[in-house]
Amino acid sequence: MLEKSSTGGALLPAGRSPVMADVAGLAGVSLQTVSRVVNGADHVRPATRKRVDEAISQLGYRPNVAARALVTQRSATVGVICTASEFRGPATIYRSVQSAARAAGYFVSAIDLPEFTCGDVTQAVEHLRDQRVEGIVLIAANDEALTAVRARSAGELPVVVVEGDLSRVRLTAGVDNRLGAAIATEHLIALGHTEIQHVAGPAGWAEARERLSGWRDAMQVAGLRPPEPLVGDWSAGSGHAAGVRLAAMAATGDVTAVFVANDHMAVGVLRALHEAGVRVPEDVSVVGFDDLPEAAYLIPPLTTVHQDLPAVGERAIEVLRAAVEHGGPAGSRGLTDRVGTLLRPTLVVRRSTCPPRATPSITIHVERTP
Repeated sequence: MLEKSSTGGALLPAGRSPVMADVAGLAGVSLQTVSRVVNGADHVRPATRKRVDEAISQLGYRPNVAARALVTQRSATVGVICTASEFRGPATIYRSVQSAARAAGYFVSAIDLPEFTCGDVTQAVEHLRDQRVEGIVLIAANDEALTAVRARSAGELPVVVVEGDLSRVRLTAGVDNRLGAAIATEHLIALGHTEIQHVAGPAGWAEARERLSGWRDAMQVAGLRPPEPLVGDWSAGSGHAAGVRLAAMAATGDVTAVFVANDHMAVGVLRALHEAGVRVPEDVSVVGFDDLPEAAYLIPPLTTVHQDLPAVGERAIEVLRAAVEHGGPAGSRGLTDRVGTLLRPTLVVRRSTCPPRATPSITIHVERTP
């Protein structure tokens, strides 16, 4: 018994899955041409490739991955190493890397580490090497992960580092954190602020250091002396603790604006200022970094730096794919136009910033405990 494909294409025996010969017959091409299309070869005419793709779609043909790997000596698999994180940035990049890899025709073998230690990262790299992945994406939020990868080379495997200290590796994808921080600070300076504080992230995170540097750069270019920053740990609780100190500083006019290294800490800053009777933005303007979905719904809506995190994942796979096609890390030396290019963030201006008042009019409310 024969049955037609769902779109009325070539007849197939009932219950039999389509094979490459069926695709070749429906498309009117040779088996070699179908093989070249399936394996991503470049030397196929566009019109021919289109006919083959249409035949594959009509028949519902699925290539034999194991057989293709034997022929091409490629696994069509990429590895992803990351650590569990409650913060939106790494989690969003993780999902976007997986999505971009699948869209590019790769399978994904992901390893979630409870924390980045030299031993754990080394074991993860070795495990992925044993799986014959074509490359690795390392979503490295802190210095220890990068140190581990550099200490134990992945050999011939290209490794794209996302986040982390992108100046220390060859293949990178990420957002220009330093530029984003400078843009945020320049916005406050343009409004007329001169007493601009910074709530920094933890020093062990490259993003925190880059955002700190961007704030300092903008202050110094404007001829302003950057004060000693307050330091948090990315959490809203640490932002609240910094906000308590900022409220006391605001009462004496020592601060009229603050750039906070991420939106989570900015939430805590806003809460602490509100509790102390410090109005935002009339008494203190606040700018965050990340543009969380909730940022537009805070009171007041938060001015913040937007980073296109899905695009970071797409860029990581783009760089990795280019390195694979150019022969791994050695071949990547010819990819100067695609390696180490950081994505430009943008500032989203909302109602948490305005020009400074001429004189402070703040009464600090102190909660007393019995």
